[in-house]
Amino acid sequence: MTMFHAVVWIDHKTAQVLQFDAEHVQAQKVKAHSHHTAYHGSTVRTEHEFFGQVCDVLTGINEVLVVGPKTGIADFQHYVEKHRAALAPQVVAYEVVDHPSENQLVAMARKYFLKYDRMNGVPTPT
Repeated sequence: MTMFHAVVWIDHKTAQVLQFDAEHVQAQKVKAHSHHTAYHGSTVRTEHEFFGQVCDVLTGINEVLVVGPKTGIADFQHYVEKHRAALAPQVVAYEVVDHPSENQLVAMARKYFLKYDRMNGVPTPT
């Protein structure tokens, strides 16, 4: 079920994607995989694969709020702008936050999107 809004809490290892509407919340977690070789750890490739998986989950969602620690969201924003430019317009904001609970994330996102949609003259779908 694809919904109109989503909030993503992301760092370099995990992402919690919460899609929601007025009545329902659908949660999905994405975890980074670590690939190490005898000579070096391929952390850049792993990060790109992880961020790519998160972007795949966000495909088709009209408005996305991305939250998390400063470096995690900055690196994700850079990845989106450089490698997934088609997704960039769907991301309405990047906000630095601690690691709130799922209920706190949804409440924060609903409040954010209510203000965001009103400022843009768009009624929030129900």
